[in-house]
Amino acid sequence: MMMVVKKKKHYFRCCEWKWIVLCQLLLANAVCASHHGNPANDLVDIINKNRTAQKLPELNDSPGLGCMALQYVELCKDNCTSNGVVNCKPPEDDFTEVFGPNCGVELPTFGTITGHVVGCQAKYLEPSLAFSHVLVNDSKALSLIRNKSHTEVGVGLVGARKGSFFWCILFSDGQTNSTFVLEDNGEGIKQKTGCFSGSTFPCSGGHRIPVFLNNFMTMVLLNIFLLQHLYQTWFVMM
Repeated sequence: MMMVVKKKKHYFRCCEWKWIVLCQLLLANAVCASHHGNPANDLVDIINKNRTAQKLPELNDSPGLGCMALQYVELCKDNCTSNGVVNCKPPEDDFTEVFGPNCGVELPTFGTITGHVVGCQAKYLEPSLAFSHVLVNDSKALSLIRNKSHTEVGVGLVGARKGSFFWCILFSDGQTNSTFVLEDNGEGIKQKTGCFSGSTFPCSGGHRIPVFLNNFMTMVLLNIFLLQHLYQTWFVMM
């Protein structure tokens, strides 16, 4: 009888820590799933928090700028150097002749782009790390982020076939909701790959892989825990 009691105590202690770990995994996964799932929007939030910390006004999140930022990195996505520099500089005319039309930006609403920041990395990084390690890793980029002339911002990101990820931030001094306006009541043209801020469309492409892997691994661990629990329950009952 004593042997059975000890075995049960050991069993419940063993299960206790496993269920604690499982609950933490499920909680982390739930938090991830409940998020809006657009890392470009996260970057806009980080930019605005950085500005307000310096008593600067927040920037309007412009979907038109965001889509053109995506177009920028889509064009340059095979040009990432070993030290994380985007070795690509599209002609200025591409904004009005290529990027804008591909996004569905209404031509009469084109404003002035007052600055841009681009960066790339061999692997996907969470928005906060992408901001500090890739996009704003020197005083020049930080000064551009905090420029007082900016009124609007747009962020785009995309994953390349070789595994690299590219980010682009575009700034403008245009008037809110009157520059870089997307056609079709702000919907614009749906993009096949990548992600951009202010979009009503879900992100697509390689940047969703980390989220998929997180969900997959959580489900694998959940099944392992459940199988162990069933086996140990059956063993104790014997």
